[in-house]
Amino acid sequence: MALFEYFPNYIWNLSVAIAMESGGKIGEIVDMCQPIKDAAANGSDAGTPQFMKAWAAMGEKLLELAGEDEAKGRLFSASNKLERASLYLFTAERMQGHGAPGRKETYAKARAAFDKSTQLGKINRERVEIPLDNGTMPALFTRAPGNGPKPVVVFCNGLDSCKELLYWTNLPVELARRGISTLCVDQPGSGETLRLQGLPVDPHSESWASRAVDWLEQQPEVDPKAIGMTGISLGGHFAPRAVAYEPRFASGAVWGANHNWREVQDKRMQREGENPVPHYWAHVHWAFGATDQDDFLAKSEAMNLNGHMDRIRVPFLVTHGANDRQISVAYADDLYDQLVNSPRREKVIFTPREGGVEHVGADNMSYGRDLLADWFAETLGGQTA
Repeated sequence: MALFEYFPNYIWNLSVAIAMESGGKIGEIVDMCQPIKDAAANGSDAGTPQFMKAWAAMGEKLLELAGEDEAKGRLFSASNKLERASLYLFTAERMQGHGAPGRKETYAKARAAFDKSTQLGKINRERVEIPLDNGTMPALFTRAPGNGPKPVVVFCNGLDSCKELLYWTNLPVELARRGISTLCVDQPGSGETLRLQGLPVDPHSESWASRAVDWLEQQPEVDPKAIGMTGISLGGHFAPRAVAYEPRFASGAVWGANHNWREVQDKRMQREGENPVPHYWAHVHWAFGATDQDDFLAKSEAMNLNGHMDRIRVPFLVTHGANDRQISVAYADDLYDQLVNSPRREKVIFTPREGGVEHVGADNMSYGRDLLADWFAETLGGQTA
């Protein structure tokens, strides 16, 4: 496999790979991982407090170093360190079970570091709040350069990511390069919306995606007739569902198909396939607002795209890694085959020839990132050169 496999279990390796693809530095990552290598041998759940301690300590050190830069007026350097501090703190938090000691405080530090990095580094991303029926949906708005209305892509989370990790995929940077803005959202069941507002997953993603479109249509720098939608990992359910039921989307794509996630849960109960995070069942109960396993299974019944995809009547791209250990590549076939009314459907399976073979390209995100950016440039009116 192409994944960097430092630890003896997949879940820890996945977190390390995501951190590396999100801008982490290999020397810092090795320094964090060496002291906890033995802890990983006890399974993905048991050693997560040690994981938190090691990764949060590196985050704290970088916060201190950033402060020293800031005191000298070296604000761009401070921003760079704050960016990595935020990444390591988000990674430490993501690996903990719901309610774990220090998780809430670590998340708050990660968010604060990210926001300060944005400010000091003058980074092209603005925090915005999109009204929902209950609460709000925090998001990051990255603007395409130039004057006049621009195309835009709504980019949503999977099960266990956050809008900051979406930004760190660098898809917003590549879209901006192609003349397209990006709105990275913490939709219900993810990021701030789950952690700070307690809003659970809504399988009917059009309910919150439509609110994102409402907000975008009010922005003078947005072309309302050139709004696309994509999602990563479990976003492979949310994005197609939203495009199917929100006719204002002009194009769509998935970074990893997730055609029948409810069926995936049955397989996971039979220990088929890898989990994305430690303490998996506790996490999904929390994300779905479920009281127990039966309640979760009932709430997740709607996480199934069968019977809905013929509603999509705009261009749609399906991508998947050939060696995805979490979600079967067969779900990409299901999604593509059911896009019978899309005027332009395309399916790309990433193979060892290029890379990006693991779940959402955790081994190499560059191929998925470039392809999605080019796809939206071609279907929304951006440029590829």
